[in-house]
Amino acid sequence: MRAQPSAATLSRLERASSALATQAVARMDEELPWFRAMPAAQRSWVTLVAQAGVASMVEWCRNPGRPPRLTGEVFGAAPRELVRAVPLKQTVDLIKVTVEVVEDRVEQVAEPGDAEQLRLAVLQYSREVAFATAHVYASFAESRGAWDARLEALVVDALVRGERSDELPGRAAALGWATTGPVLVLVGAAPAGVDDQRAAVRRAARSQRSEVLVGVHADKLVVVLGGVTGLEEVADRVSREFGPGPVVRGPRVESLAQAGESATAALAGLRAAAAWPEAPRPVAADDLLPERALAGDPAARTALTERVAVPLQSAGAEVLETVRVVLGNGGNLEASARALFVHTNTVRYRLKRVTELTGYSLTDPRGSWTLQLALALTELEVDRSLWH
Repeated sequence: MRAQPSAATLSRLERASSALATQAVARMDEELPWFRAMPAAQRSWVTLVAQAGVASMVEWCRNPGRPPRLTGEVFGAAPRELVRAVPLKQTVDLIKVTVEVVEDRVEQVAEPGDAEQLRLAVLQYSREVAFATAHVYASFAESRGAWDARLEALVVDALVRGERSDELPGRAAALGWATTGPVLVLVGAAPAGVDDQRAAVRRAARSQRSEVLVGVHADKLVVVLGGVTGLEEVADRVSREFGPGPVVRGPRVESLAQAGESATAALAGLRAAAAWPEAPRPVAADDLLPERALAGDPAARTALTERVAVPLQSAGAEVLETVRVVLGNGGNLEASARALFVHTNTVRYRLKRVTELTGYSLTDPRGSWTLQLALALTELEVDRSLWH
């Protein structure tokens, strides 16, 4: 049976509650460096909670048969704000200081002969507050986890839809995303039979010190990476956590607000990746430009035109003619040189110029195919414009 101080002692304690809370906060300021650094608003929340705790203890002592309802009474002043501002360990420190202040003032507050009962009541009540604190933090963590999952799903869904919004960084910041630098998006099949498909991806990304957002969209796993310089290397590591099949890495973009562009390119690459069975894993979306263009991706067609056809056309008739002749001769330089009535070294020089202009080499089978496809698509666009 718990100790029950006299009514007179409880009245005196009630009258002293505001002063005790003020003294507790003063001691926190003296003993806890991190408390001194808190903003004024957060310090005022702590004062309110300390004062509510003393008042709740008085009510608890006056009603021995009433079970304590401490979560609402003590933390009702600022539950969510306090939990966000102060970690559990620091909250325990705050409670400890408050209890110590009340214990130190027992002799002054209690009626003569009532000090021991009041001291015992303080100790019993501090135990109840400790349980209530654990309950508050556990409840907040559970609700915060559910909220974070919903918010993360909304962010990933916006990226999948190609949304470019200044609101995205704010939403991600609420999930703990801190970086304002470049990001990229990685997409592939979600692993089958995994209860928490996101956990392994998070561990892999964070082992590389990368920021990460993870979402499952239909059967696809969508991962946003940022916060480090070597994003491509992080993507290589994270790709191991995907299900079987191709994994496509979207291009690096300047910020999270532009991540929708990376996601759009990555998803377009994933749809077209079956046309390149030998593609590396992960494969860059830009390396799939030919397959994406054949699959009808207008962005890929535009990119091939701008990166290949336009530079070659701008380089002059000799370079463009050399490309067409080498393609027509299956890459045979000697036969191409005879057809062009030039030395083989001249052909080699021109092909080197082609690589410098476009990034693709005619002596590489995939580069040769990309150049041929880019030129063909450009001619089709020109022909279509003439018909219209």
